[in-house]
Order: sequence, then C-alpha cells, then structure tokens
Amino acid sequence: MFDFALLKSFLSRPDFTLRFDALHAITGAYAKPILVDALGAAPSSVVNDTPLEDFGCVARAASRLRFADGSRGGHPDPNLTYAHDLVEFMYGPNAADFGAASDGDGDRNMILGNAFFVTPSDSIAVIAAYGQRCIPWLKGGIKGLARSMPTAAALDRVATKLGVPFFETPTGWKARPPRAASASGSPPFTQFFGNLMDAGKCSVCGEESFGTGSDHVREKDGLWAVLAWLSILAFRNRDVPVGDAKVSVAQIVQEHWAEFGRNFFSRYDYEECASDAAGAMVEHIRSVVAAAKPGDAFGPYTLDFADDFKYTDPIDGSVATKQGLRFCFTDGSRIIFRLSGTGSSGATVRLYVEQYEKDAAKQLVDAQQALAPLIAVALSLSKLKEFTGRDAPTVIT
Repeated sequence: MFDFALLKSFLSRPDFTLRFDALHAITGAYAKPILVDALGAAPSSVVNDTPLEDFGCVARAASRLRFADGSRGGHPDPNLTYAHDLVEFMYGPNAADFGAASDGDGDRNMILGNAFFVTPSDSIAVIAAYGQRCIPWLKGGIKGLARSMPTAAALDRVATKLGVPFFETPTGWKARPPRAASASGSPPFTQFFGNLMDAGKCSVCGEESFGTGSDHVREKDGLWAVLAWLSILAFRNRDVPVGDAKVSVAQIVQEHWAEFGRNFFSRYDYEECASDAAGAMVEHIRSVVAAAKPGDAFGPYTLDFADDFKYTDPIDGSVATKQGLRFCFTDGSRIIFRLSGTGSSGATVRLYVEQYEKDAAKQLVDAQQALAPLIAVALSLSKLKEFTGRDAPTVIT
C-alpha cells in the first residue's frame, strides 16, 4: 500500500524527528516494528508501546476510565484532552517534526505537527488531495470520497476538484438499523462506508472522531492514516537536502487552506450529563428546528435550512433517521447537535460548530476565536446550560 523505500529514506534522515504515542494500547505491538525496524526511525520515536490492560493507570492518573474493582486506568483516546502527554511534548521546546497517536483498538488516530494540531476533517482532506501522488494504493485513481455528516466539509471541496463522487453519511462506520433482524435474531449491521467501498464507490473516508480509512479494509485504520501522512511529508521533502528547511505539517495544511479554504471546526463533548435533562434539551432543539425557516436570523448568521439528518443508503436502500440536528447557514457555517448514550451512566451531548473561510488573510486565527460567535449562537438556541447545568464541555476537539 505504501512506498516503504520513500518512507525509509525520509524517516531515517538525521534532521527528521517523529513521536508516536501508542497510549499503552494495541498499536504498540506494531508501531516499533513498522516505524523503527522497517522504516528506520529512531527507537525513541515510539513511546508507551507496551499494551497494558489498564492502558497505563500509573502514567495516566488523570484518566476517566474506571474498572469494576474501582481502579482507574489510562484513557487511550487520541484527542487533545486524553493524549495530553503527546500534545504537551509537541507544543514544547523539544517537539518533533511529526506527532501521532492511536487509540485502544488501533482504528483511530490523531496527527500533530510541531506546535500544530491537524483536525480530523483537515487530515482526511489532505490525504485525499495528495493520495494519488504519493500513496501507491491510491495511484490508480480515487473512486469516491465520503465523510460522516458532522465532520467539517473540507473533504467536499477536494472531491469537487478531483471530479469524483462524494457521500455524506451518518456518524459511525456502522450501525444497526431499527426493526431489522438476521436469521439469528440479531439486528444486522448497516455499513455506511463499507457499503460504498464494497460497491467500488469510495476509496477514502473519515469521521469527526479521529477515524480515517481507505478501502483496503472495512474499518477505520489508525496506522494507515499515520503512514499516509508520513508518505505526504516524504513526498514533499524528497528533494529537500538534509539540513535545509523541510516542508512541515503546518505548511502542508496551510497551503491546503489557501487552495480550498479553511473549515474552522470544533467539537464540544459534554460527558455524563443527566439523561433526562439531555433528552429534554434535544426535544427543545427539535422544536427550534421545526419552527425555523430559511432566511431566519440566528445572531449574525442567516439560516439556509435546519433539519434532523436522514440518510438513504445508495447501495442497499436502508434509511437511517434522526442522525443529528443541523442548522446550516448561508455562509457555509453549521451547528450540529447529537446525543450519545442515555443509559445509567448518563448521556454525552455533542456540539459541532463549523465555519468556512476562503480569505487566506483570515485563515490563521485561532479556531476557538474564529468560532466564538457561532458557539454563542449554539449555546443560546439550545439552552444547553439551562437544561444540563454544564458551564463548560468535558472535551474540546
């Protein structure tokens, strides 16, 4: 799938450094054999590579994982909150050129440059834009691209430029449709991305929760995404002499923004909310959606449409309803609400905000600053604090 000769020539350069944090999860069994033994990276490039049952409770005392016996474990979630050790290193004085982490079962990923975070939506868009040039698996042509609905729309513009089909699916690689049952009585899985790939309609896909994949497997693949990014860096730096200024992760992403525009994006997760209160909030938002009309003003934003996202699978015809409450504005901005889990442990309210900016002069501001007006609108229309009592999210991505 990858050009290992190109990768080895790059990873073994004395002026290139990387840090892969396996978070004491399963990719620790693969990262060193691939990145160090096969591709020549320094042994110190891979950290926390011993898989542990508790993902390293001593090393990760801030974890939110709790086991049946009351002990706490590490949290193998590759995001800015739970992979905090890697984030602090990549924003510190001795940061590597490239940083990455994967999760417990190895299917998700986080990508970082020196003092630079790559959002999942930008990551999949950059991989798609470069894929045919530097990833052998994709050199035969990209059949189509797909993203989950809450994922920022950066991938859409790449699909338009490449002239390939584009699909917007519900969140999650797969889901059990209601009232459907197999011969065993268990509801079968609907493979949103998998159906597209099986039908030869999708080569690369991604979701907002750090999942990235291609049609080599019917699942997201964290190490595949890491090798894809390293392939892009190797390709861009193939003619740069050792010791000269290398093309960085930040430069690659910023050049992408200059060409396609930037989709400022953030996800707020409010974890362990009272289920009843979270459910009441969702019903309130649903009533706002029902009453909203094109042209309505929401703060400084003009509504294009509001709905509860529904997806009809183009392959098997199955229909997935109530996949997220959306407010889409005329300037390309979006606000999306989803509710995850309503059991005894509480619910997680997920708020997604996105704003498109095509003016290169405005693309380098901090995302939270750029999104502040839209976040204020989202909190106001949802009455999130009034319903849940929460002043701040648990995790900001």
